[in-house]
Amino acid sequence: MKTIRRLLYGEVVIAVLLVTLGFVSLFYFFDFVEELQAVGKHRDTGYTVAQALLYVALMLPSHLYELLPITVLIGTIFVMARLAQSSEFTILRTSGLGPWLALRTLMVLGLGFVVFTFAVGDYVAPMADKSAQLLKSRYQGKVSVGKTGAWLKERQAYSHYAVNVGALAPDASMRDVRIFEFNNQGFLVSMTEGQTGTFGNDDSWLLNKVDHTEFTSTDANATRVERSFVDTFRWSTQISAEMVATAVLRPERMGTIDLFQYIRHLDANGQSAQKYEIQFWKKVFYPLSCLVMVVLALPFAYLHFRSGSVATYVFGGVMAGISFVLLNNVLGDLGALQGWWPWLTAALPGLIYSFISLTAFTWLVIRR
Repeated sequence: MKTIRRLLYGEVVIAVLLVTLGFVSLFYFFDFVEELQAVGKHRDTGYTVAQALLYVALMLPSHLYELLPITVLIGTIFVMARLAQSSEFTILRTSGLGPWLALRTLMVLGLGFVVFTFAVGDYVAPMADKSAQLLKSRYQGKVSVGKTGAWLKERQAYSHYAVNVGALAPDASMRDVRIFEFNNQGFLVSMTEGQTGTFGNDDSWLLNKVDHTEFTSTDANATRVERSFVDTFRWSTQISAEMVATAVLRPERMGTIDLFQYIRHLDANGQSAQKYEIQFWKKVFYPLSCLVMVVLALPFAYLHFRSGSVATYVFGGVMAGISFVLLNNVLGDLGALQGWWPWLTAALPGLIYSFISLTAFTWLVIRR
């Protein structure tokens, strides 16, 4: 049995490695061509071709995480189909490799891919993505957060706040900070605008060059406006640097723990966390899709191949992998729009493909 495992595991790992290398190289080339436009725009700040190459390289772990289920499926299908074509798998079957033993053997390998995918998506990719954004901001001056910036919300004892951060600087400071204070009745109490801001060590922000405006009701029909300009302004808050960075990053490029903490912050402040909850459960279920892909590839070992037909089945594996990614993205957006349970939205693509793989295994392997 050790010999069989050594044969299957070695062949599958090498095939998956080669397929992954091909896909990652292709994405690296496309990203680099797109990044050359930024080199032309920011040449005066020192953003050169070498910096662009490093930036694109730091984005590769995110692509690797997204591609692993597809490459696992394609590599495993190729190995199973090749073993069937050369009659090697037939020899293994006559030597005692039954369907359930073959399934259990491949599932152990699939669990290895699951652990590797989780490690890449939860640790390597988020750190590499943050490093890439920091590298680019060093030459562009800041990390922009869309057209309107990052919005956060916090409730305190007698008021609640809506906070807008326009951008993050390379030194982890904030740019264009706006803080809107509302009372418990929902009326605007004050507005604070700071050109820059830093995170304090005592649950506070320190804003610089601040324009502070207060709105005070004098009677039922009048409001007094008081405006002042100060060099520094300290604002007590529980919004940490990690939460602001979380709002800046795309949810799919955040770690599981960061997502969980940010969801708790949103729930505590009465904000919708549907998008982040779906992404959290995707982080939990997405690595398991590698296990599903390995099971889906096993029936190809029981097919009868003619010369040259392996490429056709490999192409079918490519289409199946692409359809899984598309279904995963479509159901994620559809679940957010329809308000489906986040865990069900994230698990549904894997459940569908698990049903397909087990059905194919039962029909092709057990019944035939």
